[in-house]
Amino acid sequence: MTDPIMTRSDAGGVARLTLNRPAALNALSDDMIAALRAELARLAEDRETRVVVLAGAGKAFCAGHDLREMQAARDAEDGGAAYFADLFARCSALMQGLQTLPQPVIAEVHGIATAAGCQLVASCDMAVAAEDTRFGVNGVNIGLSCSTPMVALTRAVPRKAAFEMLTTGAFIDAARAAGIGLINRAAAPEDLRTETDALAATLAAKLGPALRIGKRAFHEQAEMTTAEAYAHTAAVMAENMMLRDTDEGIAAFLEKRRPDWSG
Repeated sequence: MTDPIMTRSDAGGVARLTLNRPAALNALSDDMIAALRAELARLAEDRETRVVVLAGAGKAFCAGHDLREMQAARDAEDGGAAYFADLFARCSALMQGLQTLPQPVIAEVHGIATAAGCQLVASCDMAVAAEDTRFGVNGVNIGLSCSTPMVALTRAVPRKAAFEMLTTGAFIDAARAAGIGLINRAAAPEDLRTETDALAATLAAKLGPALRIGKRAFHEQAEMTTAEAYAHTAAVMAENMMLRDTDEGIAAFLEKRRPDWSG
């Protein structure tokens, strides 16, 4: 039997998804994209899971698209045009699915995160990386502008930093990635899992509905004008205040006790 292309383990309200193509540096093949999208669809209906961690098996987090698979598509009558259009549409849907997922998603990054692999990191809500990790959107080095990765990248880091990465194809290290906001923090390689688990546990201890409401509002307001964002988030907070568990959380704070949350 072959190993599954992606694995999932659950503990303490945290689902850990692990890309499992180590020999291919966890490249985003058609099967990998399909597996990830299917798991995100399941998680979207899962009220027990409060946080998702996305990691990679082997030496790397993710090396981007599977170039061998892409080149093989050129044998089609249209030279691969239909395949490529469909591939990038499916990959874009995956990246957007990470942000529309109700649960916060934390990328646990090591080795390399290149091209669509870097796009994965930028699309997650937070990221923790080993100090020796390298990040890049390197398509320009082989004659391919990383146009879809630029969407996530330019929404995660300052534009000039994104433009430099996209046009030079150069790698940046974890310290630089933290400095521009691509990741939240860097950890010693031996402490990566511990740091990620600690961050995930912190989030998982919060009220689940509040996390889901907050994540949705965060991404929605980011696309609005300031006035629109305030109007929208004011309505969201009013909705949040009506939850029984929010009432309990505030009462517990005022009474200096632990909240008795149901969710």
